[in-house]
Amino acid sequence: MNFEKKKFLLSIFFPVLFVGTLWIIKISEIILNEDFSGFGLFPLKIKGILGIITSPLIHGNIDHLIANSLPLLVLGTALFYFYSKVSYKVFFLIYIMTGIWVWFGGRPSYHIGASGIVYGLAGFIFTSGVILRSIRLLAISLLIVFLYGSMIWGVLPLDPKVSWESHLLGMLAGIILAVYYKKESSIEPEIVLTDDNEDDSDIDWKIPLDENKQNDLLN
Repeated sequence: MNFEKKKFLLSIFFPVLFVGTLWIIKISEIILNEDFSGFGLFPLKIKGILGIITSPLIHGNIDHLIANSLPLLVLGTALFYFYSKVSYKVFFLIYIMTGIWVWFGGRPSYHIGASGIVYGLAGFIFTSGVILRSIRLLAISLLIVFLYGSMIWGVLPLDPKVSWESHLLGMLAGIILAVYYKKESSIEPEIVLTDDNEDDSDIDWKIPLDENKQNDLLN
């Protein structure tokens, strides 16, 4: 198995495992005829603190889960492929930071769903591509804008059933982490754009180090 294929398989492993866990939880909820939204995050309530951990694992319905699954796979794989050294740190920091911030600043309702993580990953990868001026990462950033450009509307309070707070704060967490980890890029040598010159001699080579419950806010 060549290096690129092996690296891709390693990169997609955790995103597939995470998304698979989300589906197992949702299918279990359906089979047991239970409503797990009570495990969501409820801001400023002691009972809602557990939701910092559990809320991204709970989804209002199958459509809600489907909407989050593909972005998690695409963005998660990009994170683990290009930022293997810090990928777990970034993923779980986005997870925890978003949850804590929503607990302090969200509306008084149950917030459920993993799209705060989706927004965080998008914010991280896009911002990193711009900051590092890496040809490869800029290409990924442009792909994210093309595929998920409409996500920007999700950070605005347009739909009372959508946890726009999770979207906004997740994206903010991703941007902050992109700045913090700006020196952590791909582990392989790659071409990095410079400001001073335009010809080939000026290219630097661098090894980069629920709809069922009205008070549930989907994210």
